[in-house]
Amino acid sequence: MRFPGVIHNRIVCARMSVQHDSMEVKATMILVLGATGSTGGEVARQLIAAGITPRLLVRNRAKATEFEGKAEIREGDFTDPPSLQSALTDIEKVYLVSTGLAVRDLETRVIDAAQNAGVRHVVKLSVFSADSPVITFAKWHAEIEMHLMDSGMEWTMLRPGSFMTNAFMFWANTIKTQGMIYHPTSDGKWPSIAAEDIAAVAVRALTEPGHEEKGYTLTGSESMNAAGYAAVFSRVLGKPVQFTDVPPETAKEQMLNGGMPLEYADAVMNLMSVIRAGLTDRVSNIFEQLMGRKPMTFADWVSKHRAAFE
Repeated sequence: MRFPGVIHNRIVCARMSVQHDSMEVKATMILVLGATGSTGGEVARQLIAAGITPRLLVRNRAKATEFEGKAEIREGDFTDPPSLQSALTDIEKVYLVSTGLAVRDLETRVIDAAQNAGVRHVVKLSVFSADSPVITFAKWHAEIEMHLMDSGMEWTMLRPGSFMTNAFMFWANTIKTQGMIYHPTSDGKWPSIAAEDIAAVAVRALTEPGHEEKGYTLTGSESMNAAGYAAVFSRVLGKPVQFTDVPPETAKEQMLNGGMPLEYADAVMNLMSVIRAGLTDRVSNIFEQLMGRKPMTFADWVSKHRAAFE
């Protein structure tokens, strides 16, 4: 259940190597999309922290400055076939993520190119409930999942609840200026998860065996309504933060006035209606089973990023 956000597509290629009997043994080569986005960036950082030197293919090198000296950085675009073909050279595993109205076209294109390049395993960032889609976004990703399953490559599907980072886009400004959260979800509850935790599962799936042909529903340990999220902000920030339920038609009008395409606004409002109906109030313990620890709480996440909301 990823709420809509702007994730500029980037590509990172990571090489893992180990020393054995004084000889370098090349291990799996990993390609990661979205290296300057929320989960892709975290995947890249965690791979680097593990001693892996990534290769980045980015549209704008200036946006990848944090990787300077830690990665081989190339300028390009994965929607450009030569760039994508070059990035996929010698690749065994891919972390696949994109967003927006073109998500089906973009990810299908990458899957086809990866198949043609001989990629063995794709770890795809999908969405909550894509295995039994009711939400429009889930239906889009279900199509991509099926295309990947039919490709003949090994696959792992990551199906997270709402990103905690969505709070930056939806709530940061009004919390800072008004002490308010505006959201068209009434009392509906939904779980959220930190990008760092999604990335931790992705890195595990990319770097160890046993995750092939698996679909992982990933959430934090709590499901809350918007009033509950507001209460967490109040407690952590030490100031009152209140929730106001926005009529769906008003929310949609604001999205359209802000330049969101109609089809995407309709998909967002479909998601909000599903939340209002109580169909997303579900917590998964798969993260804890995989990682041996509890996921980050929303309170801990707000504390880590409190400067964005103060």
